[in-house]
Amino acid sequence: MQEKSARRSNADRTQATRAALLAAARSLFVEKGYAETGTPEIVEQAKVTRGALYHHFTDKADVLKALVEQEARAVADAIVLDTRGIKTPLEALMRGADAYFAAMQAPGRARLLLLEGPVVLGRETMDKIDQATGAAQLLEGLKEAGAGGKSVPLGQVAEMLSAAFDKAALMIAEGAPVEPYRRAARALLAGLFKQT
Repeated sequence: MQEKSARRSNADRTQATRAALLAAARSLFVEKGYAETGTPEIVEQAKVTRGALYHHFTDKADVLKALVEQEARAVADAIVLDTRGIKTPLEALMRGADAYFAAMQAPGRARLLLLEGPVVLGRETMDKIDQATGAAQLLEGLKEAGAGGKSVPLGQVAEMLSAAFDKAALMIAEGAPVEPYRRAARALLAGLFKQT
């Protein structure tokens, strides 16, 4: 019984150390930027040793990758939560866009996901993270709703919508009012379902 308790205690400490490192890195990356933040600052703010950082992460870029994955999951979870139980696919897509804009307003999130992540991690890694956390949901929603009919390449539509939503999220993060972007997103989505 004591062995199990000790293992659980070690696992709890390990998880707490990792969480402290991620919280410290997030704070510093948002405040100063990735390039201006050094690993000594991260470990100092996290109140752990440099060895602890390298036990959990291979390097500073690996810390950013873990943060980007964490933030992307938070956005995807918020969208799932806000669209649960919606009956029509179009309304689910519209509510999903609203949820995306709301989730991206978390302080520093747009910077981490849309500026720091792509520059440091590269497009291929960001695309993999996006596919694992939200892009597949958008594409599935478009398919379920029958957007654009059979002749429209929905994969490319999903990519273009995602890019438009990301641009809007950046503008909102820089202080632009959210409501015009919400209305624009709804109009854009509604246009995909107009019968020609």
